[in-house]
Amino acid sequence: MVLAIEEVTALAELDCLVEFTRNGDPTRDSTGMIMNQLTLTDSEVKMIGRQLADIMSRYTSVEDPDFLNSSAVIAHEIPTRVRKFLNDFKQLEPPPGICLISGYPVSDAGIGRTPTHWKHRPEPSPMLEMEMLFVLMASLLGDVIGWATQQDGYLIHDVLPIKEDEYSQIGTGSQQLIWWHNEDAFHPYRGDYVGLMCLRNPDRVATTFASVDMIRLEHCSVRTLFEPRFTIRPDESHDLSNDLSNDLGNGNGHSVNGNGHTVNNANGRSVNNGNGHSVENGNGHSVQSPEHNGAMREPFGRPRKIAIMSGDPSSPYLRLDPYFMDPPDDDEAQQALTGLIGEIDSKLSEVVLNPGDILFVDNYKTVHGRRPFKARYDGSDRWLKRVNITRDLRRSRDSRGSCTSRVII
Repeated sequence: MVLAIEEVTALAELDCLVEFTRNGDPTRDSTGMIMNQLTLTDSEVKMIGRQLADIMSRYTSVEDPDFLNSSAVIAHEIPTRVRKFLNDFKQLEPPPGICLISGYPVSDAGIGRTPTHWKHRPEPSPMLEMEMLFVLMASLLGDVIGWATQQDGYLIHDVLPIKEDEYSQIGTGSQQLIWWHNEDAFHPYRGDYVGLMCLRNPDRVATTFASVDMIRLEHCSVRTLFEPRFTIRPDESHDLSNDLSNDLGNGNGHSVNGNGHTVNNANGRSVNNGNGHSVENGNGHSVQSPEHNGAMREPFGRPRKIAIMSGDPSSPYLRLDPYFMDPPDDDEAQQALTGLIGEIDSKLSEVVLNPGDILFVDNYKTVHGRRPFKARYDGSDRWLKRVNITRDLRRSRDSRGSCTSRVII
């Protein structure tokens, strides 16, 4: 954890709550920033419902490669107003770098109890309708991607409290505040957007956010922040023990021997060991061994120095995760980082997601986090789905097993 965090205002002391209107009109938070929200009309909900029913008659999982390959085409059947809303968010990069789509109904009884762990994935998913809607909307922004080191390489992640993670700096924690950050900031192939879909949030746990366009850049040492003088390590959600390009003895029926020979897992899928051969995870996505490419492993050892800002100095892109950053080597860089953290802290806002809400965060413009809460582990806790979205899938081709794979190793 970078020492600069201790020198700025504590996040828990901030209390800037964003209340979105429910009529589709933009509103403002206490900083005066216009919020971007669209509320689905009854006719749009019915239209989308019919479309999803047809899609579910053809596909049984959002992890199906055929569905993923077709999702960008199918997504253009979504009502025009929704497509325009997301296209404007993508092309215009409006502050504060988030947008919210509300109004699609979620059956609390129909989705079942909040699982105790993300590994519990019934097939077919009782959330299939919502998951498909989520992926289709995400496909209007780009391509959904996943990580070999996160949640067994699945593309759609569960964000829910896990007892053993209670005090961890991870999305499956609860009692510890999740410090604001850019998602997967340590990695050059991080997503352009992060999507969060709320299934359940009975305690109204807030998601925090702040955009680089909300801060006073004149108070920051922008020149220094544009220079490669900083390091970011992987957050706790990335675990090399989950890497499917390693030996796959991870408790999910995967098994390989130590000689590079192919064996089958419990689901009949063919896998290989980590000696340069391709492997396949439980949802059919092909990934490669890290011996082909060290991009995923490098940050776990000696991460290279990077710049925190890039792009246009007057409206820069951001790459920041203070909790997992090493202290810079020199005072100038440390002061620049401390100043930026203080500016973001001073502009931090909150949004409380309700069931059916789909929130997209511009991961190049906006940081996000989460307030702490007390989990009950009784099946009624907060439950979100999460996706990472890239605008350029080809950019990560050297770290994916095939041109159609969505999993980065």
